[in-house]
Amino acid sequence: MIANDFHRIKRLPPYVFEQVNSLKARARAAGADIVDLGMGNPDLPTPDHIVDKLVETVRKPRTHRYSSSRGIQGLRRAQARYYADRFGVSLDPETQIIATLGSKEGFANMAQAITAPGDVILAPNPTYPIHAFGFIMSGGVIRHLPATADEACLRALDRAMRHSVPKPLACVLNYPSNPTAQLADLDFYREVVAFARRHELILLSDLAYAEIYFDGTEPPPSILQVEGAMDVAVEFTSLSKTFSMPGWRMGFAVGNERLIAALARVKSYLDYGAFTPIQVAATAALNGPEDCVGEIRRIYQGRRDVLVDAFTRAGWPIPAPPATMFAWAPIPDHLGELGSLEFSKLLIEEAQVAVSPGIGFGEHGEGYVRIALVENEQRIRQAARNLRRFLENTKHSLHNVVAHPATKRA
Repeated sequence: MIANDFHRIKRLPPYVFEQVNSLKARARAAGADIVDLGMGNPDLPTPDHIVDKLVETVRKPRTHRYSSSRGIQGLRRAQARYYADRFGVSLDPETQIIATLGSKEGFANMAQAITAPGDVILAPNPTYPIHAFGFIMSGGVIRHLPATADEACLRALDRAMRHSVPKPLACVLNYPSNPTAQLADLDFYREVVAFARRHELILLSDLAYAEIYFDGTEPPPSILQVEGAMDVAVEFTSLSKTFSMPGWRMGFAVGNERLIAALARVKSYLDYGAFTPIQVAATAALNGPEDCVGEIRRIYQGRRDVLVDAFTRAGWPIPAPPATMFAWAPIPDHLGELGSLEFSKLLIEEAQVAVSPGIGFGEHGEGYVRIALVENEQRIRQAARNLRRFLENTKHSLHNVVAHPATKRA
């Protein structure tokens, strides 16, 4: 009750995912077997050589002391090598790289570092919530852009610059995108970088899904590959998906020295960095064999293929994502009037399948749900069987489901 009086809390809307999570928890407590395709929480084990390095290091008492909020030197050098090998981008580990507690923390603290009350921030919609709410909590104002990498986005960027008062401070980019799996190419990045340099606009690129791409898709590029990007851009990456290390909370911000210094200054007051053995193990991940990354990618592609095929056969066509560990799916036509939140709730109750409602990623996510590839292929097929029955039943009782969803659940 007191919290409602706090300024920053009042600026945050109800967390719609919590409604789905609470319903999921109640269903499980009642004995339901929920196939959970909701939260993007990787289920694959961290590769053995990374775990072994953690165990080896944690046995050394000197590693139990406070670490460095910027990240240990070896880890920052390893990230520099990754960017050089993968993107052909040269980075100074001392001034252009900082280790973060996952990319989410990096975004939130960058927002704290650069945002003054009333600053205008451009962010895609739909998008991962921290892209907008990190700045809202810091006093910023969000103006939305299409979550695409095309002329529509560039035109919206130009309109925002001409009509926003004050002039926008920063623009968030997220490709491959969470939740929509949209991709960007270097031509698009060149346009955005040129625009940002003309207008002194900061670019913040979320590249957390750089290594999760499928089929003949080209490896997603870094915005820092564009000439001049280092003048205006910082990019955030994460080991969570690349090496299946979500709970380890290990990520990076790299790029413009002034922005990295600002982030480092804020972090120096807030944390001592990740536990040193985690940083050493993360160094081993970046310096170690790459076959585990390919295997993780192969598993996600297999799950994606099963999802698209099985759900389509069940009566719900799912567009095949070219990247990320998510599918972005329109609600079946005959249930579209429910909206994404009510549809997601109904899926849990009637099909024992959990997904994330699109509205949780922004108003333009309405009409869609995000499906995470975090269950094995057998469980995905089980979800499809449940869905087939659910969809057939709802077609027969369409009026009651759409007109009275809350009454039906009661």
